Amino acid sequence: MPALAEVEVGTELPSREFPIQRFNLVQYAGASGDFNPIHWNERIATSVGLPNVIAHGMLTMGTALRVVTDWAGDPTTITRYSARFTRPVVVPDDADGAEVNFTATVVAADGPKVSVAIEALYEGTKVLGAARAEVDLGLADGSA
Repeated sequence: MPALAEVEVGTELPSREFPIQRFNLVQYAGASGDFNPIHWNERIATSVGLPNVIAHGMLTMGTALRVVTDWAGDPTTITRYSARFTRPVVVPDDADGAEVNFTATVVAADGPKVSVAIEALYEGTKVLGAARAEVDLGLADGSA
């Protein structure tokens, strides 16, 4: 967990890169109940105009939040999270999958409560817009 005295506007969280592979899409579909074939069937995905199978937006959004939860050290400190889906993450059927890069920066701080902007890039293009997490760092140490 970050020391509160060291957290201020402009603090950059450690960036992360996560692969999303086809098996992750199957796992997520099972956990979420979202079995839309655009997430696992290339023929259907391309028939509706997609370049290939795409990752679930909520999977991408959840993966992005890992940057913040890893930094905060406790996922229960997240009090609010939102994002817009701007571009799909295309997941090729190979051993590498899609590499998505995530960065985050503290954009507001009021005592232990901080607001973190998250950026998610796939092939150099933003895949989430206005991604923001509200974190109460005081919840982890009981001071809130």
